[in-house]
Amino acid sequence: MEKTQKVRKIPERQCLGCNVHKPKKELLRVVRTPEGEIVLDFTGKKSGRGAYICRDVSCLKKARKTGRIDRNLGVSVPSEVYDRMEAELSGE
Repeated sequence: MEKTQKVRKIPERQCLGCNVHKPKKELLRVVRTPEGEIVLDFTGKKSGRGAYICRDVSCLKKARKTGRIDRNLGVSVPSEVYDRMEAELSGE
């Protein structure tokens, strides 16, 4: 009898900007930490409520315009935080 190799499932998430499903590793995680701070999580391991966007400034702008990140994280994200996230994404 042959041993069949188990196929590993690759976790996918949906970008809140462009609505495309991509592997989790290709997306950037926006996190609301337990302290209530909103940060970009480049490792994908920080604790807190997460939302995913492509590593593209245009996707962040779309998600900001529609308010999807705010709804997904359950808080109103201040515009300074969005500006900081845009700067971090474009400076990558």
